[in-house]
Amino acid sequence: MLAHYAAAIQPALRPIKNAAQLELDALAARRRQLVEMLAAEKTRLSTTATAPMRQEVQKHIEWLQERLDNLDTQLRERIKDSPIWRVKDDLLQSVPGIGPVTALSLVANVPELGKLNRHQVAKLVGVAPLNRDSGTLRGTRHIYGGRSNVRNALYMATVTAVRCNPIIKEFYQRLIKSNKPCKVALVACMRKLLTIVNVMIKTETRWTVIQQNA
Repeated sequence: MLAHYAAAIQPALRPIKNAAQLELDALAARRRQLVEMLAAEKTRLSTTATAPMRQEVQKHIEWLQERLDNLDTQLRERIKDSPIWRVKDDLLQSVPGIGPVTALSLVANVPELGKLNRHQVAKLVGVAPLNRDSGTLRGTRHIYGGRSNVRNALYMATVTAVRCNPIIKEFYQRLIKSNKPCKVALVACMRKLLTIVNVMIKTETRWTVIQQNA
């Protein structure tokens, strides 16, 4: 059945991940788990009524933060150990708005970056506007699916970029002046930022060169 499906659909071939990529995936996944646990514990801290329980929750928060810092160190070491990942990380962090966390998320969770066209990478991350039509009905376009953890990191980077990245800032302001809702404008900026870094990785071009040619 699987062989018949492959013959009929002919899905795109994907390379098998090596041991280093699998280890990076595992570390990135563990980091996401720690971040989620930290967020949950911080919420509990704000809603816990008794002092002893607040102390208990605070101790757990400190332990989780320590583990997160340790994991970030491991992730940075893994990226430095790989010439390919190190170059990608350096290129990504040259972009105003993209810091170590977003660069790490893109390197670890989007190995396809630089190998796809702008439409494919936008769908992969989940920032492409997709239709919800049926028959003669035409619904509004929404983003959904894709890699939510990457999308969340990209969103935070874009919020920063609309303030400090000249290209994204100008694009955002132009959309707002065209009466686009803030959320729609931000998603469009996420897509533009992703498209830019996708080209940067593909051509191994730093942000300074992109800005000079803009």
